[in-house]
Amino acid sequence: MRIFAEHTIAIGIDYQERLIPAINENSIVIRNSRILFSGLKLLQVPAIVSRQYPKGLGDTVAEIREVTDTAAVLDKTSFSCYGDAGIRQALEHSGRTTIILGGTEAHVCVLQTAVDLRAAGYQVIYVVDCMGSRTTEDKQYGLKRAAQEGALLVTYEQILFELLGSATAPAFKDISKLVK
Repeated sequence: MRIFAEHTIAIGIDYQERLIPAINENSIVIRNSRILFSGLKLLQVPAIVSRQYPKGLGDTVAEIREVTDTAAVLDKTSFSCYGDAGIRQALEHSGRTTIILGGTEAHVCVLQTAVDLRAAGYQVIYVVDCMGSRTTEDKQYGLKRAAQEGALLVTYEQILFELLGSATAPAFKDISKLVK
């Protein structure tokens, strides 16, 4: 099954100021996520950014806010993004059927979102190098469970080039520069 930009929307889950410092290899997660969301913007793939209880966990980190400046920012208290009525409505209104996920934590909010999205009939793309957990083991089992639930596990470079589709696409040179 191929993945096409015109059917796709992304959710950046809980890249928040008080959570990111606790995430294992957080600088890598943020660097990779910046590349992913910059590339998605070039490919005109819309995005939503969720914030879990921002009063306690703070705002989205600046590095992600900068590259998701056109994204809808929606707050939630449900661990699953799909469990939040506002995010669920935004996804339904988008008309998109493929959802790219990145963020924190891979074994909690990202996983529960993936499970709920799959149950609702969405194709879920789990960008493994753009998500993290506090421990390596938690991330490992979050990825394993997501795959068992039917999410496709990919890297940011893999999904950007699949969405791009061809070296003749207008964004090819810009995407190539991002991933180098």
